[in-house]
Amino acid sequence: MAGDALPTNTVEHGGKEYRTVKEGKATILVPQGAKIGEDRGDVQQVFYNPIQQYNRDLSVLAIKTYGEETLEKRREQYEIRMAKQGKKRKRDDDVQQPKENTTEAEKSTVKDESQAPAQPKPDAPETQQKSEPPKAQFKILDALSASGLRALRYAHELPFVTSVKANDLSDSAAETIKMNVSHNGLEDKITVTQGDALAHMYRAIADDLSHRDRLGNTGKANKFDVIDLDPYGTAAPFFDAAVQAVRDDGGLLCITCTDSAVWAGHSYCEKTYALYGGIPIKGMHSHESGLRLVLNAVATSAARYSLTIEPLLSLSIDFYTKFFIRVTKSPQSVKFLAAKTVLVYSCDSGCGAWETQPLLRSKPTPNKKGVGAYYKHTMALGPTVGQFCKHCGFKMHINGPMYGGHIHSKDFIQRLLAQIPEADRSVYGTLPRLEGMLRTALEEYLEGPKVTEPIDPKDIQLAAVDHYPFFVIPSKLASVISCSTPGEDMFRGALMHLGYRTTRSHCRPGSIKTDAPWSTIWWVMTEWIRQKSPIKEANIKSSSAAWKILKEAGLVGREDAGSEEAPSKDQTSEMEGVEQQEPTGAKAGDSVDASTGNEAAPPTEEELRKTLLFNEDLVRLVRRRGEQKYVRYQMNPRENWGPLSKASKR
Repeated sequence: MAGDALPTNTVEHGGKEYRTVKEGKATILVPQGAKIGEDRGDVQQVFYNPIQQYNRDLSVLAIKTYGEETLEKRREQYEIRMAKQGKKRKRDDDVQQPKENTTEAEKSTVKDESQAPAQPKPDAPETQQKSEPPKAQFKILDALSASGLRALRYAHELPFVTSVKANDLSDSAAETIKMNVSHNGLEDKITVTQGDALAHMYRAIADDLSHRDRLGNTGKANKFDVIDLDPYGTAAPFFDAAVQAVRDDGGLLCITCTDSAVWAGHSYCEKTYALYGGIPIKGMHSHESGLRLVLNAVATSAARYSLTIEPLLSLSIDFYTKFFIRVTKSPQSVKFLAAKTVLVYSCDSGCGAWETQPLLRSKPTPNKKGVGAYYKHTMALGPTVGQFCKHCGFKMHINGPMYGGHIHSKDFIQRLLAQIPEADRSVYGTLPRLEGMLRTALEEYLEGPKVTEPIDPKDIQLAAVDHYPFFVIPSKLASVISCSTPGEDMFRGALMHLGYRTTRSHCRPGSIKTDAPWSTIWWVMTEWIRQKSPIKEANIKSSSAAWKILKEAGLVGREDAGSEEAPSKDQTSEMEGVEQQEPTGAKAGDSVDASTGNEAAPPTEEELRKTLLFNEDLVRLVRRRGEQKYVRYQMNPRENWGPLSKASKR
């Protein structure tokens, strides 16, 4: 350890001086002169990026949330098991009653035995009478550990963790991890191994396969409760091993992929398909499609072994994706995967509209007995669109396949958010941003249509798909049709006035998720032009995507189109020919027929379109919801920040 002559942030180990870097409750040692969190042309000797603290803070709190729930369920299962065994012992101890076909002599013998004084039994130890559940094992594999910082934080900050394996391919990295483990005094919890992460996981799988019980079930002694994959670049090569090496009764995969140019870009489509089995999307929503491409790769890897995945939290953060995925053995659940896998048709070179196409349909079907219903998996009707966009006439391109279910669990996010008020801010330095992103992810969850058939709720959950994936950005829509951009609240208010739901996406600032169809979205934008942002027809090329959209709205291609003077409120009322009123939204409140006292049918979208005015009433319609202010999106913390160069082998 450090001597008195050394500065407080310097320690000596093995005759060498090291600087200390503290994150959370863990401390790592960095050689003097090594670059930390910088990439200025010098080779990094230790790969430590302070920007990734957010990733590690999130991982610790997410595993804490998952682990507490998992261990509580295991305790409940243990108590149920013990109660069943207690009842069985009680039945075995009961005096056997004489059967009807026994002789009188046999009945007499049984009667005499039952009336005989009970023989004293040795007192059972109190530990057997009131057995406490044994301490649950909770094992984590940090498969690509680098400096070992993640493993150190898991061992330090998660009290229920019994063992952590920190593995790295590099000899020097393994030695560094051992040094850091020793410096933190965690030799009793952390085991350091050196080798290929795939070999390590497949070896654990092979050891379990070689130990089968009399029913043919494989062992689970070598499986991990949590496997953390955080490579430099893609984690795709590790998916197959990881889904098998994690516990199949609800184990957790933590996956980071930093190759955003592949899963969120369109310049390396062939590389995206090779790694993730799908084609990326070109457009404003490319990062959410990247999340879905990675999830589909994990889901298909798991399905080969009758394993199903449940995405608990899927985030696009800065230059990487972060996933927390629960893995469960369930051949029945795997049957729903094809219906939750979609192709996407994108007008990426035109107006940006998209449509989805499921690969199969999971359709509620009545049972033949007439009682209840079940899901029948059938072929899907396709294609859902033509070769050319119906909004602007440009070509539609195929993307995917990708995961079409919900990418978050509302329950998990709510439990994770409950951890934040109790979290130590001196340990978790990124809590404000963490809370903001989690709340945004929670808000973007839009429920689909309700299932009315009498089906098992578990099957309904398995069949649930995300009917409203992706998002729009008003500034991008405005650039397509060459007009000024409506304010975010103004645009959201217009959609809410028409009876639709709106929220944000965590992926991009200024993004809006909605259940409104594209026809409504483009009508709102053209109505914005009509009322507030007139355009010049001479500036719109007839070969552009804007031309057809604006022509359908009567804003170009007509003698009276493209007026440069916006109509006033009175002119708009006269133009529409209806009395103006404060917008309420088709689904915002109940309407009552005064003549009958009965609840009247809500106004249709066509009726509500006639009352839409772009004014402060629309803004108030959004702000009445009382959304709180959070740090929802990261600002660049410094110049030239981002993923650093890969640490070199020494």
